[in-house]
Amino acid sequence: MLIRIDPSSDEPIFAQVAASVRADAATGRVRPGDRLPSARDVADALGVNLHTVLRAYQDLRDEGLVDMRRGRGAVVTDAATPLAQLYDDIAALARRARALGLSPDTLASLVKEHR
Repeated sequence: MLIRIDPSSDEPIFAQVAASVRADAATGRVRPGDRLPSARDVADALGVNLHTVLRAYQDLRDEGLVDMRRGRGAVVTDAATPLAQLYDDIAALARRARALGLSPDTLASLVKEHR
């Protein structure tokens, strides 16, 4: 698993880490039962503070996407399955929006309206 961040982005790093894990779950790169890298390993690899990665993992735990247990680390839960099932629909929606000339921000805004 490769967690990606963009240091030049305005989005907080913890949010980028969590988004990267969500994206990997949606694309099937991580599946239920898979262990995420330790927060310390991710922090070292990305050159960020350990607490930044822990915050991302805690957010994912709060969403139900990962289960965190002492000694086991962070493990992807069954909540990853619906994300993977939606991936093709999301990709098709993004393609359709591009074809209509909508920006990614406009599409995101439209999706947020349908909560």
